[in-house]
Amino acid sequence: MTHWSPQRYRSLGQRRGIDPSVLENAVRTGNITCAANPHVPTLFSLKHLAYRSGVDYSLLRAIVERRDPEPYRTFKVRKRSSSPQHARYRVIAVPSPALMRVQKWIAQRILAVAPAHSASTAYGKNCNISDAVLPHCSSRWLIKLDVRSFFESISESAAYGVFRKLGYQPLISFELARICTRVYSKTRLRSYKYWDVEPARWSAIPSYQYFRKGSLPQGAPTSPMLANLAVRQFDANITAIAEKYGLIYTRYADDLALSTSGEFSRQKCHSVIQKVYGEMRAFGLSPNATKTAISPPGARKLLLGLLVDTDRPKLTREFRAKLRQHVFFLQSPKAGPVKHARHLGFQSLIGFRHHIHGLVNYAYEIEPAFGERYKEALKAVEWPL
Repeated sequence: MTHWSPQRYRSLGQRRGIDPSVLENAVRTGNITCAANPHVPTLFSLKHLAYRSGVDYSLLRAIVERRDPEPYRTFKVRKRSSSPQHARYRVIAVPSPALMRVQKWIAQRILAVAPAHSASTAYGKNCNISDAVLPHCSSRWLIKLDVRSFFESISESAAYGVFRKLGYQPLISFELARICTRVYSKTRLRSYKYWDVEPARWSAIPSYQYFRKGSLPQGAPTSPMLANLAVRQFDANITAIAEKYGLIYTRYADDLALSTSGEFSRQKCHSVIQKVYGEMRAFGLSPNATKTAISPPGARKLLLGLLVDTDRPKLTREFRAKLRQHVFFLQSPKAGPVKHARHLGFQSLIGFRHHIHGLVNYAYEIEPAFGERYKEALKAVEWPL
């Protein structure tokens, strides 16, 4: 059933001999969801979700109950902003095949049709990094802020709130939130009191009791869009602050930017920063103060790795030099793809090739003429595959 139709649902239920009271309860539930958002599918229960997503019900039940074994495979990836000598890592949690399937269904059928705030410039349809920084091009003042552990800061309570606002009933909203979140160890959480839960809260279903709230795992297909929807009101509040000060506000995942092409002052910048910090804390987010930066008039303005000093985003000199260096060594008879990949620490030549082509495609997206030149240069590289 593509679109909710109470008449069609009632007629089908009557033909199948469904109890009239059960049928009317289901119709009321469907009408509530449709009234909140007519584009999301109706879900009556966890079994209904299992049927619609094609995932075994008992498996979904075990995930909601937080039963072992954990349905995620985890590994660490070094953050690009950290050096090999002082490496910092992010934890990537990849769902099991069955969990991945239901999460993809939730992402594509539910979350993708729910609009994020207009200030959010990541994870939406047709979003790209060039468009994300464009509103800040030619700005005189630029303020950059960062949210620490963005995905992990979005709790299952916040995820539950998203599904409730989309029109789903409390129980299925809770179950959807559980399916989209993962419980982290205490060592990765900053405020134990915030994450620890009194189990008796869910005594209506004893098997659903758990002592700690989960949060969005980085690596799940639901996390990006769910995070955007969870902080929709936060984006609205920061937009209101920005408008009060005559600033433009955008958020690209955990990177916040506020700018103006008019007159401003460092004192006002600090005032704005403190107000944004306050909103972060109110929503359970933590500012990464080490990444907060103010770029005044005359200073180099770098946002999401792109220069925004002029009316169009541009590649940095460092990026251009690195790409030239890659192509030089790839074409060099003394180096070549294999030696160059090994020197950079790549274990897979295929992965290295994808990495290089990704850099060139990125360059082409930002500066087509420059990117085209290096697309042609790569054609002359003799890959041994």
